[in-house]
Amino acid sequence: MTHPVAIVLAAGQGTRMKSDLPKVLVPVLGRPMIRYVIDALHRAAIEDIILVVGYRADEVRAELADEPTLRYVEQREQLGTGHAVMMCRDTLADHDGPVIILTGDSPLTQPASIRLLLTHFATSTPACLIGTARTDDPTGLGRILRDASGEFKGIVEEKDATKDQRRITEVNMSTYVFACQDLLSSLGQLTCKNVQTEYYLTDCPGLLLKQGKRVQAIPILQPCEALSINTLDQLKMVEQEISRSLQRTVLP
Repeated sequence: MTHPVAIVLAAGQGTRMKSDLPKVLVPVLGRPMIRYVIDALHRAAIEDIILVVGYRADEVRAELADEPTLRYVEQREQLGTGHAVMMCRDTLADHDGPVIILTGDSPLTQPASIRLLLTHFATSTPACLIGTARTDDPTGLGRILRDASGEFKGIVEEKDATKDQRRITEVNMSTYVFACQDLLSSLGQLTCKNVQTEYYLTDCPGLLLKQGKRVQAIPILQPCEALSINTLDQLKMVEQEISRSLQRTVLP
């Protein structure tokens, strides 16, 4: 398998964090949250990493100055996750391997999960593989839609979901592996006809299905990975989980 390229979405401001820092620089137990994601990728043996930056981008670059192999792409307008990945099209034009996409506000990303996703992708070779999680509280997260036989059918954002769809507990954690050229093809078909008038990366798997491509969603992410940071309460929960993990590591 050609080496994987990782895209980390790190352009947002994070206004709900009560901070004027770029969201990914908000500290989690004293470290900017983006550091945890970059470390997880390194521990999964991924070194070709593209960061999509935007709000106060120079500060993100300065914080990660000790990571000289990182590549940066700038998203000057905040038009959604799909738009963020669109900014990478020129950078990816000649790549023919897998592209793993993660968010920079998920410091509980596990290297083992990244490795499992890439291994499954290599053996099953879908156009897109989505790593999902099951959670008792799916509030705020996109829901995974499946057909009667359990096959992946689509992702619906909570703001666009029906009452029944909001009861679904299998959630999208914005962790994907795409075949690069299939990703580029689907990005070219995105529209912003939704409640947020944004370009959703979550629409790309459905577009690939309509082309007759194979898309899989597998619930292999660990329960802790369903915790991302959008509010101060979620920040506190993530810090507690990391603290518990550190305690488990040092205990005999």
